[in-house]
Amino acid sequence: MTNTWPIGVFSTRLIQNLSDQGAISAGRPYDADQIQPASLDLRLGETAFRVRSSFLPGPGKTVTERIETLKLHEIDLTKGAVLERGCVYIVPLLESLDLPDAVSASANPKSSTGRLDIFTRVISDAARSFDIVPAGYKGALYLEISPRTFPVLVRTGSRLSQMRFRVGDARLDAAEHKALHAEQTLVFDPNMDVGEGVSLSIDLVGEGRNGLIGFRSKRHTAVVDVDKKNALDVLDYWDPLVNRGSGELILDPDEFYILVSRESVHVPPDYAAEMVPFDPLVGEFRVHYAGFFDPGFGHSAAGGTGSRAVLEVRSREVPFLLGHGQTIGRLIYERMAERPDMLYGSALGSNYQAQSLKLSKHFKSYP
Repeated sequence: MTNTWPIGVFSTRLIQNLSDQGAISAGRPYDADQIQPASLDLRLGETAFRVRSSFLPGPGKTVTERIETLKLHEIDLTKGAVLERGCVYIVPLLESLDLPDAVSASANPKSSTGRLDIFTRVISDAARSFDIVPAGYKGALYLEISPRTFPVLVRTGSRLSQMRFRVGDARLDAAEHKALHAEQTLVFDPNMDVGEGVSLSIDLVGEGRNGLIGFRSKRHTAVVDVDKKNALDVLDYWDPLVNRGSGELILDPDEFYILVSRESVHVPPDYAAEMVPFDPLVGEFRVHYAGFFDPGFGHSAAGGTGSRAVLEVRSREVPFLLGHGQTIGRLIYERMAERPDMLYGSALGSNYQAQSLKLSKHFKSYP
């Protein structure tokens, strides 16, 4: 196995090299589009375990051992099964790892997963934290799944989460963020100076969308099949939210919203970005589940000029008033280990390039 891996986030080519050298095993061929410009989609295995509670295995413990003490029943995923909202499931993934000593990994829900309010976290054996796999890890991977808004139909091979691989810490500091923004423009019409990441604010005007500012999920809907695109009528699952002149919106606790940033975002080809999902400095709400922004997101050459950040918003304990232009989150950029051969965009059939306010790929277009 290669002893020297470059510092930074791995590209498609480097992820494929990891796989070729046995650091990633799957037991079956990859899907054609499974390796993205800076991440690998993870696929559900054949069995889901409904468990009493979420957990971390902790030092010296395996996920399987924890499942045995917490499981309520097993569910066969080979022919598809519905996961109910409000329940917690653990699913062994098809992919497993035997990472080199210098290579670590991190995971996030896929964009479509986040926009359905499906709470997912990757767990590894002996883990002390979710979604973080230490350098040199050898073992299985598991996905915790908890649908929060809609019941969902999943099956073996469904892809709800994605994983990045990296060597070292390639995140930019404040000075490097400022220099990159000056050189390549990371955010168009920023509401705050670029510093410790790129701050984003909320669009509650809806200019160019006839005042449409977002969607609030309905309760007690039908099932969403996570593998079917462009299949569902928006109004069966969502209430549209329209600006009525105030430029304000009160987030109700335990409600789920799809909103959009006021600014357009740009991720240059030699970088990747991740959104901080919860920042208590700007409010008691979560703004993003699916935090990865691939190289080329919003990049003109990849067909993405003007790409907004779609926000998956859930307020916490109290109602919270948002105003147009209010800061709601931050993007942190980090260097790629090398420029990917293909960028996020039309060449990969990417669903959210050049987006404005957009629901997940499962829904038909909304006027």
